[in-house]
Amino acid sequence: MSSRNLSIVLAVYALIGASRASFAGGTPPAAPPRATETATLAAGCFWGTEEFFRKVPGVLETRVGYTGGHVKDPTYDDTSTGTTGHAESVEITFDPSRVDYAQLLTLFFKMHDPTTLNRQGNDVGSQYRSAIFFHGDSQRETAKALMAKIDKSGAWGAKLTTELAPARVFYPAEAYHQHYLVKHPGGYDNHYLRPISFGP
Repeated sequence: MSSRNLSIVLAVYALIGASRASFAGGTPPAAPPRATETATLAAGCFWGTEEFFRKVPGVLETRVGYTGGHVKDPTYDDTSTGTTGHAESVEITFDPSRVDYAQLLTLFFKMHDPTTLNRQGNDVGSQYRSAIFFHGDSQRETAKALMAKIDKSGAWGAKLTTELAPARVFYPAEAYHQHYLVKHPGGYDNHYLRPISFGP
């Protein structure tokens, strides 16, 4: 261990020791809960969508599932028929002090093609549609403003087809779909960050 790293470790232990000494007569106060927000997004196959957002600094948790449809408790097989109305989606829990909703949506509009209706690459069907399921008025207005800006920029060369709808019941997908690309590195994924700009 370098002397610099050793100094940092010792400083941390000193702080811990001081904190314990300060509360020797009782239990130290619990840390205040971290304020978090939720984003629900659909961008084609949820394996790659989850893997992309899982790596974004400020994202605390992700899970894949089905939302936006009319059938209760849909399975993967149900959703894959394209008849339930659900989209393969990702529910993202994030720390808005580290990454805000507008930043997540900007990444969303660069990591998939939001101009192909009900399609991402070879994945075709309404279950693969581009969609933002907003949680509250603030998210809705943020999404509307960004979508207008993107269309005006012409960056994609075509109009957005992204659905903008209120968040509904989110049905978590089967366990084997959760963090699928962590369990199966090199598995199917057609999501990547495009080097495009939507203007200032």
